[in-house]
Amino acid sequence: MRPLLLKALYFCTLSFFSAAVLAETYTLSVQPVLPAKQVIKSYQPLVDYLSKKTGHTFVIKSYRDFLTYWIKMKKGKDMDFILDAAHFTDYRLQRKNYKVLVKLPDTVSFTVVTNEDNFIFDMEELIAKKIATMPSPGLSAVRLDQMFPNPMRIPVSIQASDSIDAVNKVLDGTVDAAIIPSPLVGSYDSLNSVISTEPVPHMALSAAPTVPEDVAQKVKQLLLDASNTPDGIKMLEDLNIASFEDTNAEIYNGYADLLNGVFGY
Repeated sequence: MRPLLLKALYFCTLSFFSAAVLAETYTLSVQPVLPAKQVIKSYQPLVDYLSKKTGHTFVIKSYRDFLTYWIKMKKGKDMDFILDAAHFTDYRLQRKNYKVLVKLPDTVSFTVVTNEDNFIFDMEELIAKKIATMPSPGLSAVRLDQMFPNPMRIPVSIQASDSIDAVNKVLDGTVDAAIIPSPLVGSYDSLNSVISTEPVPHMALSAAPTVPEDVAQKVKQLLLDASNTPDGIKMLEDLNIASFEDTNAEIYNGYADLLNGVFGY
């Protein structure tokens, strides 16, 4: 029995070390709509879930602002999985050979807001006024530029580091208005909505071409099935979403055109 026992222990040990060797570390980059620390806090449940279910280690990468994020994206390094907006997703599908896996439910838009005491009913009233926005090529800045096609009749763009910063600039009177993700408007009682942009597909999760196909597909299936398991349900509740949805490149096709005119595109 002793030789059999030793043989069994040998194979168990071999299996253990083989699994350890095969385990990899993958980054999850998230667009900087929120402050870097808040991005990490908000999406930590997602990487914890993926780490537990795949046996690999997933870590969040956050960025100071959209300019830094865009530069990193163009280099295409150390960004294994990315969760971000439609125009960036389409850009990477076209230029960087990423593969889109899943998306957040529904669509997303941006809303121009003012302080509740500063009633603005027409965007024309904001010409030459200060509007806080995250820097280009963030989708909010891109959408704001579209609202003012005449370069002689534009507002004064005031850079905000993130959406929360943009709102705070409105509330403290630093700016006359801000453009922020529409879902954020309901978090504040003292904002007046002026106009909302045309909705686009919500943020998508895509995988770099360097990510093994089996790992990418495992992540996709885990997220699509999350609403059917206790761990998955807890993760979704922490993210404050009902589920992840299946998606494909066609849904995002054409949105990279929003980057026309952005340096480096």
